[in-house]
Amino acid sequence: MTNSSLDTTRTIDLAEVRAAVIETLGIEDRADALDATTPLASLPELDSMAVLELVVELERRFDITVDGEDVTAEVFETVASLAAFVGAQSR
Repeated sequence: MTNSSLDTTRTIDLAEVRAAVIETLGIEDRADALDATTPLASLPELDSMAVLELVVELERRFDITVDGEDVTAEVFETVASLAAFVGAQSR
């Protein structure tokens, strides 16, 4: 018998990461245009300070730790790549 309440593995949903990006950057008015393949570098709001704010929010929201060397162009390429990174960290 399996007790799901004992399962400590969390599946990271792309929508959860997308919501964190939208809320952190304050781009609720353009949320519909942000999908899994949207290049994050195309968002003018995602400057170096916003990257730090987003990292802090992802750490808080998903209970992960992001090391400085993990903040790369590849990780922050798209919402999907960011979600994949967060999912890998939460295991």
